[in-house]
Amino acid sequence: MLQSGLPAVMGILVWWISTGLVLYLVWRPAASRRLSMVVMTAVLPFAFYALDVSSAVTTPAAAYTGFAAALVLWAWHEMSFLLGIVTGPRTVACVKSANARAALGAATETVIYHEFAIAVTAALAVILTWDEPNQCGTWTFLILWLMRLSTKINIYLGVPNVTEDFLPKHLGYLKSYFCNRSMNALFPLSVTAATLATAWLASAALSAGASDFETVSYGLLATFAALGVVEHWFLVLPLPAGDLWKWSLSANAAAETAEARQPHDQAGTHRIHKASSDASTWSKRVPGSRETIQSKAAEPLRA
Repeated sequence: MLQSGLPAVMGILVWWISTGLVLYLVWRPAASRRLSMVVMTAVLPFAFYALDVSSAVTTPAAAYTGFAAALVLWAWHEMSFLLGIVTGPRTVACVKSANARAALGAATETVIYHEFAIAVTAALAVILTWDEPNQCGTWTFLILWLMRLSTKINIYLGVPNVTEDFLPKHLGYLKSYFCNRSMNALFPLSVTAATLATAWLASAALSAGASDFETVSYGLLATFAALGVVEHWFLVLPLPAGDLWKWSLSANAAAETAEARQPHDQAGTHRIHKASSDASTWSKRVPGSRETIQSKAAEPLRA
């Protein structure tokens, strides 16, 4: 019983702590953010190595190793995106006059580099672990990608709850691509498919004939699939999801306040005034429509 329950406990704790840690790091002062990204990039080759080596071994320890390696790879992509390093060629808000096709194209341009980088990492993970008995690390990364991609599409199509507080200021333009709507047609399909996948993985982990390795491996995968389902429900249910990481966000708010009190040069002051002017053009959110910015810097959308 302990062997089957430990992966679930570990998965939940790692999900909660790692998410909070990433949010904490990306909201730190600029110098600290740069150092964090350098460290994460330096660790990246070791994560690939751990994923490769562990894939040939079918022990509980190897399953945890592959799982941890996949989380490091995922954390690098999350940090590089939230820090604005790997996002997309479009870094301005969606214009109010954009039709559905143009809005979708613009939204894709805001994240295309990020998604391509994840796809390359996923391909490398598959190549490194191809035909090996331990696929826990590779499938951990793939589940994270599929769940996050589903979440992004559902947010674009429209959901009632979007935790915008997690977005740093330099990614504020992304909010204009969110849609506030009670429900969209994809959401029930997404949740149903993810729930069925979770049930299958949990069944494999709890199977009477499962080895210790299979119990841990399938247990970790089932836990992260279940957490993906929970994150989907956060989009539609009136639950204070942000409170789960209040410890991270509150610390960042204090750091941001302290940084704001430091004297700024003339150029910095000009940028602050410009940002305030741009922020004043945000339109009020209307259910069923996208939040827009009438920015003079906005590029024309390609139809």
